[in-house]
Amino acid sequence: MVTCHQCGFDNPDGVMFCAKCGTDLDQDTDPDNETFRIEMAEEIVHQPRWGTARLGETHRLFLHICGYSQPLIIDLRERLVVGRFDPDHGEQPDVLLDEFSAQQLGVSRRHAAFLVEDNALKLTDLGSANATYLNGIELTPYQKRILRDGDEVRFGNLILQVRFA
Repeated sequence: MVTCHQCGFDNPDGVMFCAKCGTDLDQDTDPDNETFRIEMAEEIVHQPRWGTARLGETHRLFLHICGYSQPLIIDLRERLVVGRFDPDHGEQPDVLLDEFSAQQLGVSRRHAAFLVEDNALKLTDLGSANATYLNGIELTPYQKRILRDGDEVRFGNLILQVRFA
């Protein structure tokens, strides 16, 4: 187990980011360490801020879920609902996240939706109980936001990175 210094969550060995808060578990992350602060500032300055908002030729989406080595590969269509299986009604969303501890991490049964409009991918929260976050910013329910290649999305406490193909 690797305990996150930021939130105290116990993560399985081998993961790079905290499954609860997304903190990098692989670095010396002591905020009082001057070398750490300088390295983080340099990383932020040299990191590209925006990926492309245009989908690739195949309209395929790779969801790199924190703590899992293989991405979830999604063939996009006009609208895809993201969430968990609903045992009460026997319904399941288009993008099923149950195998990634979705219930324990606060993913709603109908949490959010990916929308394809004008060759761009958008994300909207569907009034979920534990919110949807795009690059750390909480989305207003039912308000569309453009996704860019490389964006971080959080459904409740399930963190993933979005990649286009």
